[in-house]
Amino acid sequence: MNENQQPDFVFTADTPGERLDRALAARIPDLSRTRIQALIKAGHITVNGSPSGKPSYRLEGGEVIAVYLPPPERSEIVPEDIPLVVLYEDEDLIAIDKPAGMVVHPAYGHTSGTLVNAVLYRWPELAQVGDQHRAGIVHRLDKDTSGVIVVARTPQAHRALAAQFEARTTRKRYLALVEGNPASATGRIEAPIGRNPRQRKQMAVVRKGREAITEFNVLAYYADHALLEIFPRTGRTHQIRVHLAFIGHPIVGDTVYGRRKQRIKLKRHFLHAADLTVRSPSTGEPLTFSAPLPVGLQNILDKLPR
Repeated sequence: MNENQQPDFVFTADTPGERLDRALAARIPDLSRTRIQALIKAGHITVNGSPSGKPSYRLEGGEVIAVYLPPPERSEIVPEDIPLVVLYEDEDLIAIDKPAGMVVHPAYGHTSGTLVNAVLYRWPELAQVGDQHRAGIVHRLDKDTSGVIVVARTPQAHRALAAQFEARTTRKRYLALVEGNPASATGRIEAPIGRNPRQRKQMAVVRKGREAITEFNVLAYYADHALLEIFPRTGRTHQIRVHLAFIGHPIVGDTVYGRRKQRIKLKRHFLHAADLTVRSPSTGEPLTFSAPLPVGLQNILDKLPR
């Protein structure tokens, strides 16, 4: 970790008595606990600005934990000429309509074809915004979730946008097709989310998980499905997918949290980030970006029996 490096993840501890490595594992499911422990011991994770060095460190609650990932094995991310749908662009940020199937940033097993590879080709200066393997990324969408994602263009914008996501002042609206018909036209799911104790690469509703709140409205009822608009009030990993499965209405196409054998043939899950509102890092004015529902998903809706 060098002194000019920006953290890849920052969060505030909210469970007194929890081990540092467990807190990190719950927040960053992409990293194994073994990997997290190695990062702690190597000084890549700080608590209130100082390396802890001990995976077993007990948190009191309220500490600011920062994770500084070392560069990936490939020392340089190769820019790639991948087409992008740009929804908006100014001196602070870029809003992009990410397609399903695209990973946001390079990681083990995904070193090319990512959104970061694409933005570095079009905006090479983003290599100086945060670490190069993040290149301005301030939030993420799952690989098979399409829709709006925002990329910061300057270090100042990166800090400002990251703070908005951390403080939950952004507004996100998703569209999802789910199995079955919810009993109520509106709903609020309040169920804590943490790592699935039986499947460590998955998340689940667990008693000692972190606060997670999802609200939804039914936009359309079909014979065996419903189209929902969803407003996540917190930002837990896989939150929408986990919460909808928890109430018995998993997302169509989600073979991880939903049905293994899908009634509707879909190579992705039917979850789309339709709208995102942030405040301009320069002016503070609200900016709303919208991405239309992909044609393939709209075609599915058009064919569903009522």
